[in-house]
Amino acid sequence: MIGFLRGVLVAKKAPSLLLDVHGVGYEIDAPMSTFFKLPVVGEEVSLHTHMAVREDAHTLYGFLTESERALFRSLIKVSGVGAKLALGVLSGLSVDEFHRCIQSGNTAVLVKLPGIGKKTAERLVIEMRDRLPETDGGSVVVTGAGGVSVLREDSPVADAVSALVSLGFRPQDANAMVRGIPAEGKSSEDLIRLALQGAGKR
Repeated sequence: MIGFLRGVLVAKKAPSLLLDVHGVGYEIDAPMSTFFKLPVVGEEVSLHTHMAVREDAHTLYGFLTESERALFRSLIKVSGVGAKLALGVLSGLSVDEFHRCIQSGNTAVLVKLPGIGKKTAERLVIEMRDRLPETDGGSVVVTGAGGVSVLREDSPVADAVSALVSLGFRPQDANAMVRGIPAEGKSSEDLIRLALQGAGKR
C-alpha cells in the first residue's frame, strides 16, 4: 500500500490533483480541507495517502495531515459511508469541528453536508463516538521546488461547480451555490470555499 508521497504538484483541479514523484504522475483525490492549503503548481508537497482498491478501480486519496487521513479512514468504516461522502465531510468541516459535532451529538450541522441525511447523521454520531481518531495538530509539510509549467485553468466558476458536484452536491444546488457569489477576481478555490461556508450557514 502507498502511505505517503512527496513530489511536485503538476496540476490541481478540485477535488483532484496530479503529483510528480520522480517522474511518475500520481492522480490523487483530496478533500477541500487539504486542497485549500496546497502550494502553487510547481511547488513540492508531501501527502499522507490512503489507497482504495476495488475490482473496477484503484483510487488514491491524499491528505496534508495525518489527522485528516485518520478521520477519513474512520468514516469509511461506518455503514453507508463511502469515500466520496467522507471527502464531503472533510471538505465541509475541519477535523476539530467534526469531533465537536460528534461529541455534542449535533446532527443539525452534519445534515448540511453533501450526501448526509438525518439517518446518516444519527448513525455517524452513534458509531463515531467511540472511534474518533486523535488529531495531530494539523502539521503541513510544503517545500519549494521549480521548473514545472502551469497548466491552463478552465473557468473558475465551472471548476467550482464541478468540484462541488464531485463532493456530492446535486448539480442544480452546486450551480446555485456558486452563481450566488460574485466571481470577479476569484479563483475556483475561493469560490468553493465561499460556497461551502454559505452552505454551512443555511
